[in-house]
Amino acid sequence: MEFYSAIELCLLLLLLLLLDVYLDVLLEIVEIASESMRRHNDLALLRHSYAQCILMLPDAGVCVFKFSITRDTECCRVATRSFLITLGCFSIIMRFSTQSGQLSLRRHQPVFQQRTDGSSALQYFQFYGCLSQQQNMLQDYLRTATYQKAILLNDVDFRDKVVLDVGCGTGILSFFAVQAGAKKVYAVEGSSVAKYAEILVQTNNLSNKITVLSGKIEEVCCPEKVDVIISEPMGYMLLNERMLESYLHAKNWLKPKGMMFPTQGDIHLAPFTDEQLYMEHHARSHFWNQRCFYGVNLSGLLSSAVDEFFRQPIVDTFDMQVLMARSVKYTINFLEAKEEDLHRLEIPFVFKLLQSGLIHGLAFWFDVAFVGSRMTVWLSTAPNEPLTQWYQVRCLLQTPLFAKMGQTLSGRVHLIANKRQSYDIHITAVVDQSGFKSGNSLDLKNLFFRTHVDWINKLPMPPPGILAWVKSWSTGLRQPVAFSFPAL
Repeated sequence: MEFYSAIELCLLLLLLLLLDVYLDVLLEIVEIASESMRRHNDLALLRHSYAQCILMLPDAGVCVFKFSITRDTECCRVATRSFLITLGCFSIIMRFSTQSGQLSLRRHQPVFQQRTDGSSALQYFQFYGCLSQQQNMLQDYLRTATYQKAILLNDVDFRDKVVLDVGCGTGILSFFAVQAGAKKVYAVEGSSVAKYAEILVQTNNLSNKITVLSGKIEEVCCPEKVDVIISEPMGYMLLNERMLESYLHAKNWLKPKGMMFPTQGDIHLAPFTDEQLYMEHHARSHFWNQRCFYGVNLSGLLSSAVDEFFRQPIVDTFDMQVLMARSVKYTINFLEAKEEDLHRLEIPFVFKLLQSGLIHGLAFWFDVAFVGSRMTVWLSTAPNEPLTQWYQVRCLLQTPLFAKMGQTLSGRVHLIANKRQSYDIHITAVVDQSGFKSGNSLDLKNLFFRTHVDWINKLPMPPPGILAWVKSWSTGLRQPVAFSFPAL
């Protein structure tokens, strides 16, 4: 069979969607320049589940074409059973023997695209493609040092092992894995910061140990199965940004009885009282109560403004004394959980109140555990622990509830994933003894970041000999110089 070298090796997004072998597809290659047509009835389309290319093979098994996939390839549907694909001066018609085959091709999408809005993904990867944001994460010494501690103290789990780093950023966790003796590390990064990770790998002379794979974990092809998966997939309230699903997806490359660092995550919630916070939030909407703003009455939007502001979860920190009961814990075991388990979560709660007063809302924080063969290491974002980049998150009730010490507050928190890489939060709560009810619906994507000068006193001090001071430390921006790790 003639090999058409003039064909550009790019084929439509729709072919990326092929996860099966389509043996009932008739390919017709139309060369526009010469107006000639060649039919090839003996070609099958094959796509590996995780590869980014498609092979067209004749029955003899000889590769005829190999093409990468892009979003920009020109294509259109023809009638009910065909697609027309334009490749330079060629057009390829894919004609299915049945309409169902064509529909199957049209409907299937990669996992990440199925769950993510395009504009949200673009913003997300642009944000994490900035070195300034990578610096902010690296300079959270509690985060970075805890990861290194968990990996190095469990070096037996990494020595001579193959490791997959999901969302590697600049590759810091990959370097930790090599420090612990990893034989090979595959560092996957979907943003443009992957090129910087490659530079660090080269400047640290670790090209033989660390391979950077540029792309989303849902789409890249890992060369081999791995023994350990490492990642930092946590967002605000643990779940925001929905990277946990990508972390779970990576288990497709994990060997049986493989390990994951972190291994589990615990979401904690507890009722709180904070009259000042509640009044501050209400005061934010008072702008819309003006009846003569440059001669315009704005008060018609007051109710809508109050609703909008109360839909915002508040990122801040607080004193433990504002909590009115012991926290309730919801655990996600990353080794056992499936991606779809995170599409909708329901957290029931029953709190026995330890003090009387107004309940203004629910406070959330999380812990993650690194369960190794030698020891378990915890990273906590609790309000009584040193402050991290995740702070804590508080969700206000629309109407505060009064309750007495010894009474119980019961209800549920529903977390529903959305395509903006976040969650819609629905809270219902009732004081069982009085029957008073309240609740709220919030948008975890639209966070309100509350600042206060007192937070500076809550910032964690770097351990002696680990971090050097920089001028910005005193501003409350948490920007210590990144500590150095052992020579490799």
